[in-house]
Amino acid sequence: MPRFDVTIAGELNLDLILYGLPAELPRERELLADRMMLTLGSSSAIVGHNLACLGSRVGFQSRIGNDELGEIALRRLSESGVDTSRVRRADDPTTGITVILQHDRWRNILTYPGAIFEITMCDLEIDYLSEAHHFHLSSFYLQSGLRPEVPKLFRRLKAAGLTTSLDTNDDPEDRWTDVRAVLPHVDVFLLNRREACKIAGTDDLEPAIHQLSRLVPIVVVKLGPNGAIAQRGNQKLECPGVKVDAVDPVGAGDSFDAGFLHQYVRGADLATCLCWGNLAGALSTTRPGGTEAFRQRDHRERFFRAHTGDCHFERS
Repeated sequence: MPRFDVTIAGELNLDLILYGLPAELPRERELLADRMMLTLGSSSAIVGHNLACLGSRVGFQSRIGNDELGEIALRRLSESGVDTSRVRRADDPTTGITVILQHDRWRNILTYPGAIFEITMCDLEIDYLSEAHHFHLSSFYLQSGLRPEVPKLFRRLKAAGLTTSLDTNDDPEDRWTDVRAVLPHVDVFLLNRREACKIAGTDDLEPAIHQLSRLVPIVVVKLGPNGAIAQRGNQKLECPGVKVDAVDPVGAGDSFDAGFLHQYVRGADLATCLCWGNLAGALSTTRPGGTEAFRQRDHRERFFRAHTGDCHFERS
């Protein structure tokens, strides 16, 4: 039996989230936030953390700076039960950090990449990553040092018998190139509406899904509070969102990935995977940051008990 359910290679850093900001940010002014949160950030780490909180066995490889920010992030990830024994520390550059300026209906996301840009295949141990049923990679475009070798990485892990998943997240350069070389080795492609349309080169979601589903066995498009769509071959499944009083959308898409993959690696059907993705994404929004709702075990378990029956599906 493999050591892990899921292994992940990717970025590890903190999020500094500021709330209650004015809508306009004029120059040369001292502006005040009314709340803040310093929490575990980075898409890869949020997926790993929340997978472990749901009960999956997770192995994680990354590179961080030899600094206090890196130690805090590593400790937060380890507390969830994720194996971090293969995370490498380097003296230069420092650990990255993301500053999120959260407004009522939108946000600014500012990232200092630091060590994120420096992760390469040299930081990864294929034998370690292969000790799992499944491999996941997030932030394809942000990991500039690793990106040219991602097709090779996926090819080797597929050859080792793992299933795989990919979530590109946003492209800071807004170019949306390179990813098609990876897709022949991907089993589950997880995106939001904008990412799917950008990669497919269309403004219309329906043809975007149709095009991508010809390249990948399962395409999942996250629609925020409106739920998600999954397509496998000719089967299309839509699941409306779970209604909650949202506090913070940060990390909800990554939490969706965790919920979906937690069931996927257990052989659940597509409807169950989609339902758990929606539940995990909705749970994430009930606390600030992408992991805080999962860290509170009683809150997490009450939420799933209360909302598991809220999943409804439309098939086509």
